[in-house]
Amino acid sequence: MPYKISNVVEPGTFARREQPSLPAPGGLVLRPWSPDDAGVVYEAFQDPVLQRWHARVADTEDEAREWIEGWRADWAEERSAHWAVAGAESGQVVGRVALREIDLADGQAEAAYWTRPRFRGRGVAPRAVAALAAWALDVVGLHRLELTHATANEASCRVALKTGFVPEGTKRSAVLHEDGWHDMHLHARIAP
Repeated sequence: MPYKISNVVEPGTFARREQPSLPAPGGLVLRPWSPDDAGVVYEAFQDPVLQRWHARVADTEDEAREWIEGWRADWAEERSAHWAVAGAESGQVVGRVALREIDLADGQAEAAYWTRPRFRGRGVAPRAVAALAAWALDVVGLHRLELTHATANEASCRVALKTGFVPEGTKRSAVLHEDGWHDMHLHARIAP
């Protein structure tokens, strides 16, 4: 049975091209992950603060390398898109930003991010999320980006608000973390 409404973004929009590097304000660049970045991913996931808000942990650099390979495959399958956030001049990885749960037909995805501990408090996450959102909405043509975070994660709430993700409500008992079920704030940003 045919649909009466066309896809918001056509399938193949990601898969038929190489993942781009995207400039971000303040001397940052969003670039595709490389297997050489496995040590950085492993180190980031040893941080107790990052572990508190994530359900996964990397036990070895080899496991982190497998994640990176999975992220690269996800681009080709149009499931998700992950970038290393790095200094444009130094190339040093300072964090991660991603589009998860990509639904091209409905023009939606979920923004996700983290920042390495020693780079927190410098505006890395807001600058990276803003650059990613602008690309996803203005260049790719997605219509809606969602961003969720545990209600107790005040730093993530500040990132969402700084980057134009409007609060829409609370998803009760929505995500299971190591310490139990967390209520999640839902924010969204809509294409202009």
